[in-house]
Amino acid sequence: MSSSEFLVRERCAEADAMFIDRWSPRALNNEPISSEQMEIILEAARWAPSAYNEQPWRFVYSVTEQDRNLFVNTLVEMNQKWASNASVLLFIFAKKTFSHNNAPNRWALFDCGSAWVSIALQARKLGLYSHAMAGFVPEKVYEATGVSPEDYDIAIAVALGKRGDASELPADLLEREKPNGRKMIKELML
Repeated sequence: MSSSEFLVRERCAEADAMFIDRWSPRALNNEPISSEQMEIILEAARWAPSAYNEQPWRFVYSVTEQDRNLFVNTLVEMNQKWASNASVLLFIFAKKTFSHNNAPNRWALFDCGSAWVSIALQARKLGLYSHAMAGFVPEKVYEATGVSPEDYDIAIAVALGKRGDASELPADLLEREKPNGRKMIKELML
């Protein structure tokens, strides 16, 4: 059953298929993503909305296998098991202050979420999958990337790639390798 078929049963209203088809598999392969594809993915993120049009997101991603191996070591052990097979590992950072007045930007992490969903949807349109991860060690990320923790918050790590063979996942991850359901709209209302 495809992810769209699985989720269609749980929909409350019609939403564009791009939202339904997007999910975060762990079974990825490390077939290279072209520089043109990465440029398109980051271009989509560039157009995400942000408070005061600050665009506080900053990206660092693996270009070489050496980069990818370095970045994998910043992840918690469970994520290392599968993310080492991703084509690209990307980190999204949030600039802590506004550029025009250096005041704290308390919306920066929220705005990075806008950039993340743009990355996820654009990757999917290119036939790729993305999986965002909170399971990383921030100090290791700053060290591996050289990004200043005083100036930027690490928002999220993202694995990008084509779907891999799910049977190659460890057993504990294999049973989770399917699209998740969603809460009903009424459950989201306060």
